[in-house]
This record gives sequence, structure tokens and C-alpha cells, in this order.
Amino acid sequence: MSLKTVLPEFDREMAGTRQLLQAIPGGDATWRPHPKSYALGELATHIATIPLWAKLVARQSELDLGSPANASIARVPFTTVPELLERFDRNVGEARAALAELPEGAMGEIWTLRNRERTVFAIPRGAALRSFIMSHLIHHRGQLSVYLRLRDVPLPSLYGPTADTRLAQ
Repeated sequence: MSLKTVLPEFDREMAGTRQLLQAIPGGDATWRPHPKSYALGELATHIATIPLWAKLVARQSELDLGSPANASIARVPFTTVPELLERFDRNVGEARAALAELPEGAMGEIWTLRNRERTVFAIPRGAALRSFIMSHLIHHRGQLSVYLRLRDVPLPSLYGPTADTRLAQ
């Protein structure tokens, strides 16, 4: 994986994610489709936080999610959609800048995710960006699109037309 391929993919996925976050009805933040599921606002804030992790993957050799110093990056409360978008935009901007600064060889360096004493994984930085960041974000964005559909919110086009964008044409 090279930075030449990561940055355009990052930009495209973040733009699509922002479109979906913009569609969130602020009054539905506590709604959840099942008792074991995230509430809509919790899911949205998790998605808005993932780009922050991309900055950490770019600038650090490891991240310990069990460290008290990192507690604030695990769960952030939902407040409003405008605040969520502001946080997402800030995280995306900082992450993109950090990724753009990486030397090409850095993508092959080992990056480690820990939870206190337990190593969750230790993989090349490029693989961490692909799985821990991009695939993780896309997975939760898919969940969010189902939540929004269940709330009867029109869905934006991400990889092609949706039932809502086809009807609008």
C-alpha cells in the first residue's frame, strides 16, 4: 500500500462519510434498533472519532486504548449534528495532514494496537490504515446507513445511486 493510493481513498471515504453524518436527525440520537446496538448518536460519534485514530496511526508506533490518557478517544458523547460535523472535519483534516507527512517507507513499519498489557495486533502501518481505520469506518458507516433507513431518512449516494437519489433524478 502506498501513500499515492491511500490519500485519494481516504479523501473519497471521508467525503462520503460526511454526507451520511450530515443526514442524521439530531432528535434521534438516543434511538437504537436493538437493545444490544449502539444508540444512533453513539454510533455517529464513534464514526466521527475514527479519523482521529488515523492521525495516531500515522504519528505514533502504537496506541494503547486501555491507557487512562487515551480514555477520551474511545467514547465521546453526542451533542449536536453541527458539533459532530465540526469534530469530524477537524479529525479528518488532522489525519490527512499526518498521512501526507509520512515518508513512503513508513507504511511497512509495524504499528501496534494494545489494550493495557494485551497486544490486540501488530501489523504494518499500511495494513492498520486499511483495516483499523478505513474498513472499520466503512463497516460502521454501513451500520449508520441502516439506522438512517430505519428512521426513514433519505440516504446519499456513496458508491452509486441509492433508492432515494434515483427517485430524485
